[in-house]
Amino acid sequence: MNARGLCGSILVLCGLALTGCSHSGRPPVEAEVLRPDQVTDFSRLFAQNCAGCHGADGTHGAALALANPEYQAISDEGVLSDAIGNGVQGTLMPAFAQSSGGTLTDDQLLALVDGMRSHWYKADVLKGLDVPPYNTDKKGDVAHGEQVFAAHCASCHTTGVQQKNAKLSSITDGSYLALIGDQSLRAIIIAGRPDIGHPDWRGPTGKTPMSDQDVTDVVAWIASHRQKTPGQPYPSQP
Repeated sequence: MNARGLCGSILVLCGLALTGCSHSGRPPVEAEVLRPDQVTDFSRLFAQNCAGCHGADGTHGAALALANPEYQAISDEGVLSDAIGNGVQGTLMPAFAQSSGGTLTDDQLLALVDGMRSHWYKADVLKGLDVPPYNTDKKGDVAHGEQVFAAHCASCHTTGVQQKNAKLSSITDGSYLALIGDQSLRAIIIAGRPDIGHPDWRGPTGKTPMSDQDVTDVVAWIASHRQKTPGQPYPSQP
Protein backbone atom coordinates (compact mmCIF):
# COMPACT_ATOMS: atom_id res chain seq x y z
CA MET A 1 0.00 0.00 0.00
CA ASN A 2 1.40 3.41 -0.91
CA ALA A 3 1.66 6.30 1.54
CA ARG A 4 -1.47 8.02 0.24
CA GLY A 5 -3.55 4.84 0.73
CA LEU A 6 -2.16 4.24 4.21
CA CYS A 7 -3.03 7.79 5.30
CA GLY A 8 -6.56 7.39 3.94
CA SER A 9 -7.11 4.19 5.90
CA ILE A 10 -5.90 5.83 9.10
CA LEU A 11 -8.29 8.76 8.62
CA VAL A 12 -11.24 6.40 8.09
CA LEU A 13 -10.45 4.47 11.25
CA CYS A 14 -10.12 7.68 13.26
CA GLY A 15 -13.44 8.91 11.94
CA LEU A 16 -15.20 5.68 12.95
CA ALA A 17 -13.70 5.87 16.42
CA LEU A 18 -14.82 9.46 16.92
CA THR A 19 -18.34 8.64 15.74
CA GLY A 20 -18.87 6.22 18.63
CA CYS A 21 -17.19 8.24 21.35
CA SER A 22 -17.18 11.76 22.68
CA HIS A 23 -14.04 13.87 22.64
CA SER A 24 -13.30 12.66 26.20
CA GLY A 25 -13.30 9.05 25.06
CA ARG A 26 -16.48 8.26 27.07
CA PRO A 27 -19.78 6.97 25.68
CA PRO A 28 -22.59 9.55 25.27
CA VAL A 29 -24.29 10.54 28.55
CA GLU A 30 -27.58 8.95 27.51
CA ALA A 31 -25.84 5.59 27.23
CA GLU A 32 -24.49 5.64 30.79
CA VAL A 33 -25.97 3.25 33.34
CA LEU A 34 -27.10 4.98 36.53
CA ARG A 35 -26.03 3.70 39.91
CA PRO A 36 -28.97 2.32 41.94
CA ASP A 37 -28.90 5.33 44.29
CA GLN A 38 -29.15 7.73 41.34
CA VAL A 39 -32.41 6.35 39.92
CA THR A 40 -35.26 8.83 40.51
CA ASP A 41 -37.72 7.71 37.82
CA PHE A 42 -41.01 6.92 39.58
CA SER A 43 -42.03 4.00 37.37
CA ARG A 44 -38.68 2.29 37.80
CA LEU A 45 -38.52 2.88 41.57
CA PHE A 46 -42.08 1.65 42.07
CA ALA A 47 -41.47 -1.49 39.99
CA GLN A 48 -38.29 -2.31 41.91
CA ASN A 49 -39.48 -1.55 45.44
CA CYS A 50 -43.30 -1.52 45.68
CA ALA A 51 -44.95 -3.56 42.93
CA GLY A 52 -44.18 -6.92 44.54
CA CYS A 53 -46.68 -6.24 47.34
CA HIS A 54 -48.89 -3.41 46.02
CA GLY A 55 -49.26 -4.62 42.41
CA ALA A 56 -47.56 -3.59 39.19
CA ASP A 57 -49.88 -0.61 38.70
CA GLY A 58 -50.61 -0.02 42.38
CA THR A 59 -53.60 -2.41 42.41
CA HIS A 60 -54.34 -6.14 42.71
CA GLY A 61 -51.44 -6.71 45.09
CA ALA A 62 -51.41 -8.56 48.39
CA ALA A 63 -51.09 -5.24 50.26
CA LEU A 64 -53.54 -2.32 50.10
CA ALA A 65 -54.05 -0.57 46.78
CA LEU A 66 -51.93 2.57 46.57
CA ALA A 67 -53.59 3.52 43.28
CA ASN A 68 -56.94 3.88 45.03
CA PRO A 69 -57.87 7.62 44.85
CA GLU A 70 -59.87 7.29 48.08
CA TYR A 71 -56.83 5.96 49.94
CA GLN A 72 -54.74 8.81 48.56
CA ALA A 73 -57.45 11.26 49.67
CA ILE A 74 -57.62 10.11 53.30
CA SER A 75 -53.84 9.88 53.67
CA ASP A 76 -51.26 12.51 52.73
CA GLU A 77 -47.63 12.95 51.74
CA GLY A 78 -46.48 12.62 55.35
CA VAL A 79 -48.25 9.29 55.79
CA LEU A 80 -46.77 7.89 52.60
CA SER A 81 -43.29 9.20 53.32
CA ASP A 82 -43.25 7.79 56.85
CA ALA A 83 -44.52 4.36 55.77
CA ILE A 84 -42.05 4.06 52.90
CA GLY A 85 -39.09 5.47 54.77
CA ASN A 86 -39.57 3.90 58.21
CA GLY A 87 -41.74 0.89 57.44
CA VAL A 88 -44.81 -0.15 59.43
CA GLN A 89 -44.09 -1.89 62.71
CA GLY A 90 -45.80 -5.23 63.19
CA THR A 91 -46.35 -5.78 59.47
CA LEU A 92 -44.32 -6.94 56.47
CA MET A 93 -43.84 -3.33 55.28
CA PRO A 94 -40.05 -2.75 55.54
CA ALA A 95 -38.16 0.49 55.96
CA PHE A 96 -36.70 1.72 52.66
CA ALA A 97 -34.88 4.87 53.82
CA GLN A 98 -31.12 4.60 54.15
CA SER A 99 -31.42 6.31 57.54
CA SER A 100 -33.57 3.36 58.69
CA GLY A 101 -31.42 0.63 57.19
CA GLY A 102 -32.98 0.60 53.72
CA THR A 103 -31.49 1.34 50.31
CA LEU A 104 -33.30 4.47 49.10
CA THR A 105 -32.01 8.01 49.34
CA ASP A 106 -34.12 10.98 50.42
CA ASP A 107 -34.45 12.03 46.77
CA GLN A 108 -35.72 8.58 45.83
CA LEU A 109 -38.27 8.57 48.65
CA LEU A 110 -39.49 11.97 47.50
CA ALA A 111 -39.73 10.70 43.91
CA LEU A 112 -41.91 7.79 45.05
CA VAL A 113 -44.25 9.97 47.11
CA ASP A 114 -44.51 12.64 44.42
CA GLY A 115 -45.16 9.98 41.80
CA MET A 116 -47.95 8.35 43.77
CA ARG A 117 -49.64 11.67 44.41
CA SER A 118 -49.35 12.90 40.82
CA HIS A 119 -50.60 9.60 39.38
CA TRP A 120 -53.32 8.60 41.84
CA TYR A 121 -54.45 11.53 44.00
CA LYS A 122 -57.74 13.19 42.98
CA ALA A 123 -58.61 16.24 45.04
CA ASP A 124 -62.39 16.03 44.69
CA VAL A 125 -62.96 12.29 44.98
CA LEU A 126 -64.41 12.59 48.53
CA LYS A 127 -65.56 16.20 48.34
CA GLY A 128 -68.73 16.88 50.37
CA LEU A 129 -68.74 13.45 52.04
CA ASP A 130 -68.57 12.75 55.77
CA VAL A 131 -65.49 10.54 55.69
CA PRO A 132 -64.00 8.97 58.82
CA PRO A 133 -60.47 10.33 59.32
CA TYR A 134 -57.34 8.32 58.54
CA ASN A 135 -56.24 8.63 62.17
CA THR A 136 -58.44 8.84 65.24
CA ASP A 137 -58.03 9.42 68.96
CA LYS A 138 -61.22 7.51 69.79
CA LYS A 139 -61.05 4.33 71.86
CA GLY A 140 -62.46 1.19 70.28
CA ASP A 141 -65.42 -0.68 71.77
CA VAL A 142 -64.90 -4.37 70.98
CA ALA A 143 -68.49 -5.42 71.76
CA HIS A 144 -69.96 -2.74 69.53
CA GLY A 145 -67.37 -3.58 66.87
CA GLU A 146 -68.75 -7.10 66.66
CA GLN A 147 -72.21 -5.66 65.97
CA VAL A 148 -70.81 -3.33 63.29
CA PHE A 149 -69.02 -6.26 61.67
CA ALA A 150 -72.21 -8.30 61.61
CA ALA A 151 -74.10 -5.44 59.98
CA HIS A 152 -71.50 -4.28 57.46
CA CYS A 153 -68.96 -7.04 56.85
CA ALA A 154 -70.27 -10.51 57.67
CA SER A 155 -72.14 -10.90 54.38
CA CYS A 156 -68.75 -11.30 52.67
CA HIS A 157 -66.24 -12.14 55.40
CA THR A 158 -66.43 -15.08 57.77
CA THR A 159 -65.08 -14.93 61.30
CA GLY A 160 -63.59 -18.40 61.46
CA VAL A 161 -62.64 -21.04 58.95
CA GLN A 162 -63.94 -20.01 55.53
CA GLN A 163 -67.45 -21.25 54.88
CA LYS A 164 -68.89 -22.40 51.58
CA ASN A 165 -71.28 -19.44 51.34
CA ALA A 166 -68.62 -16.83 52.10
CA LYS A 167 -67.35 -14.58 49.31
CA LEU A 168 -64.04 -13.83 51.02
CA SER A 169 -61.80 -15.59 53.51
CA SER A 170 -61.80 -15.12 57.26
CA ILE A 171 -60.94 -11.59 58.37
CA THR A 172 -60.06 -12.83 61.87
CA ASP A 173 -57.65 -15.55 60.77
CA GLY A 174 -54.58 -15.41 63.02
CA SER A 175 -52.09 -15.71 60.18
CA TYR A 176 -53.76 -12.85 58.28
CA LEU A 177 -53.84 -10.59 61.33
CA ALA A 178 -50.15 -11.29 61.97
CA LEU A 179 -49.35 -9.63 58.64
CA ILE A 180 -51.50 -6.51 58.82
CA GLY A 181 -51.60 -3.64 61.30
CA ASP A 182 -54.58 -1.82 62.77
CA GLN A 183 -53.92 1.30 60.69
CA SER A 184 -53.98 -0.72 57.47
CA LEU A 185 -57.25 -2.37 58.54
CA ARG A 186 -58.72 1.07 59.18
CA ALA A 187 -57.50 2.41 55.83
CA ILE A 188 -59.03 -0.53 53.93
CA ILE A 189 -62.36 -0.21 55.77
CA ILE A 190 -62.55 3.52 55.00
CA ALA A 191 -61.15 3.62 51.46
CA GLY A 192 -62.09 0.12 50.36
CA ARG A 193 -60.27 -1.99 47.80
CA PRO A 194 -62.03 -1.15 44.50
CA ASP A 195 -59.52 -3.27 42.60
CA ILE A 196 -60.95 -6.42 44.23
CA GLY A 197 -64.53 -5.25 44.74
CA HIS A 198 -64.22 -4.34 48.44
CA PRO A 199 -66.55 -1.39 49.26
CA ASP A 200 -65.50 1.67 51.20
CA TRP A 201 -66.94 2.85 54.54
CA ARG A 202 -70.30 3.51 52.87
CA GLY A 203 -70.75 -0.18 52.20
CA PRO A 204 -73.11 -1.68 49.64
CA THR A 205 -76.00 0.40 48.33
CA GLY A 206 -78.70 0.82 50.95
CA LYS A 207 -76.38 0.54 53.94
CA THR A 208 -75.88 3.35 56.43
CA PRO A 209 -72.26 4.55 56.14
CA MET A 210 -69.94 3.77 59.03
CA SER A 211 -69.05 6.59 61.39
CA ASP A 212 -65.59 7.25 62.77
CA GLN A 213 -66.61 5.37 65.92
CA ASP A 214 -67.99 2.44 63.91
CA VAL A 215 -64.72 2.06 62.02
CA THR A 216 -62.72 2.37 65.24
CA ASP A 217 -64.84 -0.25 66.96
CA VAL A 218 -64.77 -2.81 64.16
CA VAL A 219 -60.98 -2.47 63.91
CA ALA A 220 -60.76 -3.05 67.68
CA TRP A 221 -62.94 -6.16 67.38
CA ILE A 222 -60.94 -7.58 64.48
CA ALA A 223 -57.67 -6.84 66.27
CA SER A 224 -58.93 -8.61 69.40
CA HIS A 225 -58.58 -11.88 67.48
CA ARG A 226 -54.81 -11.57 67.10
CA GLN A 227 -52.87 -14.52 68.45
CA LYS A 228 -49.50 -14.64 70.16
CA THR A 229 -48.56 -17.68 68.08
CA PRO A 230 -50.51 -17.47 64.80
CA GLY A 231 -50.79 -20.73 62.92
CA GLN A 232 -50.63 -22.79 66.12
CA PRO A 233 -51.27 -25.46 67.14
CA TYR A 234 -49.63 -27.49 64.44
CA PRO A 235 -51.27 -30.82 63.61
CA SER A 236 -50.00 -33.61 65.82
CA GLN A 237 -47.19 -35.61 64.31
CA PRO A 238 -47.26 -39.42 64.26
